[in-house]
Amino acid sequence: MPEPLTPGELLALDRQHVWHPYGPMPGKAAPLLVESASGVRLRLAEPVEGQDELVDGMSSWWSAVHGYNHPVLNDAARGQLERMSHVMFGGLTHEPAVRLAKRLVDISPEPLQHVFLADSGSVSVEVAVKMCLQYWRSLGKPRKQRLLTWRGGYHGDTWQPMSVCDPDGGMHELWQGVLPRQIFADTPPAGFDAAPDEAYTAHLRELIGRHADELAAVIVEPVVQGAGGMAFHSPEYLRVLREACDEHDVLLVFDEIATGFGRTGALFAAEHAGVAPDVMCLGKALTGGYLTLAATLCTTAVADGISRGALPVLAHGPTFMGNPLAAAVADASISLLLSQDWGQEVKRIETGLRNGLAPAADIPGVREVRVLGAIGVVQLDHEVDMAAATRAAVREGVWLRPFRDLIYTMPPYITGDDDVARICAAVCAAAREG
Repeated sequence: MPEPLTPGELLALDRQHVWHPYGPMPGKAAPLLVESASGVRLRLAEPVEGQDELVDGMSSWWSAVHGYNHPVLNDAARGQLERMSHVMFGGLTHEPAVRLAKRLVDISPEPLQHVFLADSGSVSVEVAVKMCLQYWRSLGKPRKQRLLTWRGGYHGDTWQPMSVCDPDGGMHELWQGVLPRQIFADTPPAGFDAAPDEAYTAHLRELIGRHADELAAVIVEPVVQGAGGMAFHSPEYLRVLREACDEHDVLLVFDEIATGFGRTGALFAAEHAGVAPDVMCLGKALTGGYLTLAATLCTTAVADGISRGALPVLAHGPTFMGNPLAAAVADASISLLLSQDWGQEVKRIETGLRNGLAPAADIPGVREVRVLGAIGVVQLDHEVDMAAATRAAVREGVWLRPFRDLIYTMPPYITGDDDVARICAAVCAAAREG
């Protein structure tokens, strides 16, 4: 075993060598050093702002829905580790991947019958786009190669996903002129419960109809636009997209990486609209936050179309595709979720967030407070002072990760009422100081 390093030594090495997400190299601010995690708490290696542990209000970027160090998931990982941690998926298969694929088919919208296991959410979107492009090429319609989405979206940091993220003011604005040029509808009108805007539905229908000859697919985040702005929209617009795509022979892709597995109050956000996509992307909470894994599901029509082409295979194969360790934990995580009244837990958290965040509406500089399922958002009328907001949350004993003009929370489903209240107090404190 190597000699243990002090927290100071670890942070010095981190600054020298480790490039953190969405940050410069070297970083401007030292990250908090986590020593261990259990339940909903992150144990720090040394106290920060008087706190030696923090309630995690972020579910580790929305993935750790069962919290940390869960005995069921630990047992699944240990049991699989004793059999095999990995084996290539080309020419081989194994029980964890087969069981996971069957389970995903069973719980997802009925037309989705086939599962491609990928490494990360962004890669699952790459695979979804490749499926759609290859489908039309196989059918002799290579002109259908563009994608349509609406503004305000976010689909990941790899190439095709970046092309359908919001093109103005988003993280990927730098790549304009290099990325594929896609077609963008206006941002959907705000409000999950808002009555559908007839002018907007007409806008969607007209845009899809006008570009149908060149459109391979429409891709959107259903109901909740995540990292693009934490905005909620009416499920009715998903029904409009489904009808317009059917009418004009365009595929429909739902990116449920952030919304899947109960976060919005439905197992999948598409259920709010009662429609099914041709392709669906899953990730984040798929393994309960234990290991990186994602999935792209498609209908038999899409799979058969690709199989009829000159190249009758989906030309994609990650080295760690179908990783047995990740698949076993994912299957255990889904079993754990479905064995409980997860819907009631999400409603309980929603109630706590509505009550606890309501006072934020009176804080100067707050533009809007919104809650849906286990998602709470406070939007400011200015850019968040991230350092000040983070310090304020940490003083309250909570870990949050604000961005742009947003201070938000997506707590694990096991978060108790007292901790939900504590998270809300931290969000309000961050809004006051950020």
